[in-house]
Amino acid sequence: MSSTKDIDALIDLMAKLPGLGPRSARRAVLHLIRKRSLLLTPLADMMQRVAATARECLNCGNVGTSEICDICTSEKRANGELCVVEDVADLWAMERSGAFKGRYHVLGGTLSALDAVGPQELRIPRLIDRVASESITEVILALNATIDGQTTAHYIADQLDGQVRLTSLAQGVPIGGELDYLDDGTISAAMRARKSL
Repeated sequence: MSSTKDIDALIDLMAKLPGLGPRSARRAVLHLIRKRSLLLTPLADMMQRVAATARECLNCGNVGTSEICDICTSEKRANGELCVVEDVADLWAMERSGAFKGRYHVLGGTLSALDAVGPQELRIPRLIDRVASESITEVILALNATIDGQTTAHYIADQLDGQVRLTSLAQGVPIGGELDYLDDGTISAAMRARKSL
């Protein structure tokens, strides 16, 4: 089996990806090996390039290849609306829907007493600074409809009370649902029907 040591290591690494277990990882690796020149080599090159250039936006927490992302630098996005999401996957889901044309703030997770995640472990202090220093007129809390998401939304609402208009996503987002798994129409409907907190 020592002749497959590197392949086994690749399978083990692939199995750590979300949605892939050992069997799925094995099938994916075997497919990549069979399509070496078409898939494996370009994938390896691209992964190396992304590993060297990917970074978090210093302003909002989005992922890109520059210090400040395209959304934050776009003058068209400077409309005073700031959409707060838990992670980059949620930001990308919102962008896919095309329902929001403002700027974002990625928290990097949610408050969780069980996991010892407090406001300082998230980008909540940076959010409060942005509201104070930028021309923000509305903060839209687009957090997942989980207990931790709702706890985080209430905490942020308390911190920003009276400083800015606060709204949250409304219809279309089921309790326990996550933005990354919703279809574009559902996200659009929820964005249009947001409500004050």
